[in-house]
Amino acid sequence: MKKLTACLLLLLSVSAVATIEVVEFNSPQQEQDYRALIQELRCPQCQNNNIADSNATIATDMRAKVLELLKEGRTKQDVTNYMIERYGNFVTYDPPVTAGTIILWIAPILMLLFGFGFLWRRKSQPKAQQAVSSAEILTDEQKQRLNALLKDKE
Repeated sequence: MKKLTACLLLLLSVSAVATIEVVEFNSPQQEQDYRALIQELRCPQCQNNNIADSNATIATDMRAKVLELLKEGRTKQDVTNYMIERYGNFVTYDPPVTAGTIILWIAPILMLLFGFGFLWRRKSQPKAQQAVSSAEILTDEQKQRLNALLKDKE
């Protein structure tokens, strides 16, 4: 009986922690814009979640700010521009093309081309000359001395 009571209390405490945001809208269009915006804006803390799916404090604040701006009569584009000014281009899933984003796209391609060029150039260079045998380098006197030293070691 005690275990059952403890399990029920645990289940009730978990559901008490979960919060549901109750939001009131002035018009159906405002609700539609709100839902679209919170799906389109990315949470700066969660990175790959939109603010609708994130439980982070910053996402909650962003949802509240979206609602506040819409209630002031701002358009979806105005709200998006406000969020970009405040949090940077990262908050949109489709950031604009800038010098930084171009570098992110071009750098890997340039690195691949450089690597292929390096390999092609290295392959096309003449191979190093074969090692020269000791017989071609040593004089007769040096060969006799080498043979004598080798015999001494045996």
